[in-house]
Amino acid sequence: MKNICPVCGYDELDEPAYKGMRASLEICPCCGFQFGFDDQALHITHEQWRQKWVTNGMKWRSSGIKPPANWNPQKQLLNIGVKI
Repeated sequence: MKNICPVCGYDELDEPAYKGMRASLEICPCCGFQFGFDDQALHITHEQWRQKWVTNGMKWRSSGIKPPANWNPQKQLLNIGVKI
């Protein structure tokens, strides 16, 4: 089973973003959202972060992890039911 980012639909997270109410603290290499920090400490919703990421051109955020071959952020968003 793939671990999908609930913000951008990236489907190669190391672990689930949340297990019940517990956040993984992982940072999505695609959109840069940190589960359990950006949402709980900064009170930013997934939708707010996604909108900012989309508005800023859906750029890959990680410098240490490269995007998958043939990466397509619009297609990736379909993993979470978002069509741009």
